Amino acid sequence: MDKKIIIGVGIIVLILLAVFVIKPKNNLINSLNPTGATKVQVFLFHATQRCPTCISIGRLAKATVEERFAEQLKSGKIEFREINIDLPENKALAEKFQATGSALYINSIKDGQDNIVEDTMVWQLASGYEIKFKDYLSGKLNTILEI
Repeated sequence: MDKKIIIGVGIIVLILLAVFVIKPKNNLINSLNPTGATKVQVFLFHATQRCPTCISIGRLAKATVEERFAEQLKSGKIEFREINIDLPENKALAEKFQATGSALYINSIKDGQDNIVEDTMVWQLASGYEIKFKDYLSGKLNTILEI
């Protein structure tokens, strides 16, 4: 085999290991949101310049929370926010969530502890799958809240 191909395959393997195996060192980021959360934060982080998919994720996530969790939203058990990471007043929050670009994060607060998880599945459902997006996100939130 050509050396370039072997090196290329090696680089791809290392990238996959970094993405799927190595866990972030920040103990706030867990692989799963725990159930029985006392509060859930659904935050869409984005830059000032936004792509159509990012806008769609924000619209669908907000609609899901407002339509399917109106009581929990009103009581404060669920919080939904869109946060522009380019604004100085949002810098600390973006750092806490380790948000560096467009991303949907769910923070399950249980026993006073943050359990922050980035949800990447929403990117696959944001374009053309409105019902599947809402069913997916509401199912996840129902599980976290034990509804």
